[in-house]
Amino acid sequence: MLQAEALQLLCLTASSGVPLFSRGSSKQLPFSIIGSLNGVHMFGAGHGAQLLSCETMCGSRVVWRVFHESLMLIALSGGGGCDISELQLRRLLKNVWYCMVMVLGQDELANIRNVERLKREVRSCYRLIDMLLERVNDDQGMMGHLTQCADCMPLLNSGMVQETLDSFTQAADSEFGCLVVHGRVAQATEKWWSRLAPQEVVVLLALVHSVSGTSSCDYPVFLPQGSPTVAIRLLCFQLLPGVQVCVLCGPKPSLYQAGKELVCRFWSPLLETLGSCLEQADRSILPPSVNLRGDLQALLLINRESRRAITVCPRVRGSASAYAAPLLSSARRLELLRHFYTFAVTRYFTPEDVLPASPAIEPVPEDFSQGFTHVPVQCYLVTDECKCYGLQSPQHQLYLLTDLSVPTFALRSVATQTLSAITAATGF
Repeated sequence: MLQAEALQLLCLTASSGVPLFSRGSSKQLPFSIIGSLNGVHMFGAGHGAQLLSCETMCGSRVVWRVFHESLMLIALSGGGGCDISELQLRRLLKNVWYCMVMVLGQDELANIRNVERLKREVRSCYRLIDMLLERVNDDQGMMGHLTQCADCMPLLNSGMVQETLDSFTQAADSEFGCLVVHGRVAQATEKWWSRLAPQEVVVLLALVHSVSGTSSCDYPVFLPQGSPTVAIRLLCFQLLPGVQVCVLCGPKPSLYQAGKELVCRFWSPLLETLGSCLEQADRSILPPSVNLRGDLQALLLINRESRRAITVCPRVRGSASAYAAPLLSSARRLELLRHFYTFAVTRYFTPEDVLPASPAIEPVPEDFSQGFTHVPVQCYLVTDECKCYGLQSPQHQLYLLTDLSVPTFALRSVATQTLSAITAATGF
């Protein structure tokens, strides 16, 4: 159906199977195939069977998901070397649904009154949907779409930034504000973390990234869990190229007032500090005080309590590894990191999805761990390109990629030392 390495997303009405849109692969699927994909799902439902996914002999995958008995989303990945896991496709469908709710509101999607009008209105979601499709194989270090955790960048001297952000947010008559550096949350207010669902933060970051480059914007949004039927305002202001401050607020203040008065008053004194934040993002996501081993290829650290994540993909070797094998490309290391994360959470670790499993339960793709009499807390994998190690504690999950030169018996020590170094320096 699809060419190798192609990814396509289909949206149809659940009751009648009318196609609303198709995004992804440049080659459009024939209507007969779209009808067959919908028909086989409806056939199963009519006989008491729920069709969730299937895989072809050549490695292509198809995943179905119906939301609110109104819309059906179908994700298809091509075979022939395309290695997009079922977990990635399932979480892609949830992210796309959340983005559609955020832009159009749940009422518009759950209660379809006019299909042709909905076809026109859903075009406003295309830019966000295309961004989500691109991030399935993202090489910029963003993994929130897969982990369902907010991509973060811990700051070294965060006290002044946090104080300014809190004051700015309060002056904007809000309690929800965050500072975004190159698409990652560098700082946020307490209510931003405690009241917003983690996947709401993920899709909000995608929306903020989609409007990056504009000096300011006033965007009405529906919070998929917190406010799915009543729109609130998202105000975004570019402080420096790559640095944005965002506030969720009510009818006041106006965009002009917030941009001309509040932004200048609170953020002008911090331009030098914000510039150092950009330097940190360009150099490494972690503060300079964190010294990582030179034989680390990449890492993903998840705080399981706050549902935040840090992805690090070093650009250069540390001095201790001057004679080590050359680094793999950043794109390849991030690809391997995604594969190892998927491997671990579908076989050993519990995939703690943020969203409630509604309206349908999302199954774990593998049953392997169900035979265990204990909860696995560590796992490792040795490949031809690197060694991978996963560590799970009540508060954190850490996924490491190391050089092949690292002894396998030392992987556990490397992981625990790395986790201690990061958490001690950042409090993450």
